[in-house]
Parts: sequence; structure tokens; C-alpha cells
Amino acid sequence: MKKTYKIEVDCANKMEEAAKNTAGVKDATVNFMTLKMIVEFEEGADVKAVMQNVLTNCKKVEDDCEIYL
Repeated sequence: MKKTYKIEVDCANKMEEAAKNTAGVKDATVNFMTLKMIVEFEEGADVKAVMQNVLTNCKKVEDDCEIYL
């Protein structure tokens, strides 16, 4: 399953890498121009829990980022 989220970010590459390295995420793409993150989840993943972990991991690399869940 893929979902798109509106984001606020300064460094798209760091956010994308942090999202990809989160358990339950199969793939993630961040588009700086549209300020959107597309996340593809692993089969059977709890989307809400995974996205909370994605947000936590992204804030570790860019503390003022935001993902509108």
C-alpha cells in the first residue's frame, strides 16, 4: 500500500533516507518541490504506527521537519 503525506522539510534527501530506514517501510520518496512524501508500506504493516516511527526518525535528522499524518 502507498500513501502520500504533506510535509515541511529543509533537506529532502535526509528525510527520504530516514523514512526508508524505518521498519515497516518498503520504499519512500520525498519531493521537495511539492513538499510531499510517498511511503510504500510492507505487507501487513500497521500504517499509523509505522508513520509515527517515520516521524520520530525524521526528527532525529532534521528536528524542525513535519509530516502531516
